[in-house]
Amino acid sequence: MTLLLTCIQKEMRHILRDGRTLLILFGMPIVQILLFGFALSNEVKNAHIAVFDMAHDDASQLLIERMNASAYFDVVTYLSSPDEIENVLRASTVKMVLVIPNQFHSTLLHNHDVAIQVIADGSDPNVATTLINYATAIVNDYQMEMNTIKQIPYAVTIQIRMLYNPQMKGAYNYVPGMMAMVLMLVCVLMTSISIVREKELGTMEILLVSPMRPAIVMIAKMIPYLLLSMGIVVMILLLSVYVLDVPIVGSLTLLLAESFLFVVVCLAIGLVISNATSSQQVAMLIALMVMMMPTVMLSGFMFPIENFPLPLQWVAGIIPAKWFFTIINGVMIKQPSMWVC
Repeated sequence: MTLLLTCIQKEMRHILRDGRTLLILFGMPIVQILLFGFALSNEVKNAHIAVFDMAHDDASQLLIERMNASAYFDVVTYLSSPDEIENVLRASTVKMVLVIPNQFHSTLLHNHDVAIQVIADGSDPNVATTLINYATAIVNDYQMEMNTIKQIPYAVTIQIRMLYNPQMKGAYNYVPGMMAMVLMLVCVLMTSISIVREKELGTMEILLVSPMRPAIVMIAKMIPYLLLSMGIVVMILLLSVYVLDVPIVGSLTLLLAESFLFVVVCLAIGLVISNATSSQQVAMLIALMVMMMPTVMLSGFMFPIENFPLPLQWVAGIIPAKWFFTIINGVMIKQPSMWVC
């Protein structure tokens, strides 16, 4: 036991004295969580739009105010002629143009049916489709509120309810995925160079001829990174709750226990890579290519697994990050608390 503690202390000192290692361990998770939580969200907010209002009545002004008051649109330009529509879209100053026809209010009151036009920049189909859906939802809500004079017979109203994420925040999906990717990358990458570094420095022979058993050397290499990785888990959870507003609705104890198990698996994979390679460059390359790419592409974090061909779905089933992402998403976002932690 004394030999194990001494070896753990030696490995911990090596890690703490290496500033680049500490920067990778703690700097990279913070940057990735913040980037994926804010910049790489699939939500479209504060999109610049233009309005061509030919009616200039109370109803059209109310509709424009509803658009501008939402978190998705920001009316930056009012057009005066239809010739300006293509110009503002071509100049990329706006993403969408709302066209309101003449006599908008009177047509709505008398006919209960009026057509408005939404023209979006289709150069980015995903953004254009999202903006059109947002605009359609706002117009539908506006029409339901304005339709108070005459009831339309056989009207069918669709009520939509989004479970677990009613505000449709992208961070709810990115945080569990980022936890899987960061832990997989950090744990595998760091441990993959731990033993091979001893080989390159020539100190592995000294460790092997020492009284310590090889198993003790392996455990001593793993424990410091295990402690640091659990610290990274706590840091990610704190950033998620207090910076990205992602709640932990499930059991915190279960969440930490599953994270601990996943970290152990990742560290074991890193040690296998470290034992099978002879240089740090090769170990890092294998760790990045063999583990990070499948984690990003096949874990269900970026793309739905159901869309993959059947052979790729089988490959995804053997990736630990896929199961960890599913567990974290269920415990953190969906599962109610079972214990008071």
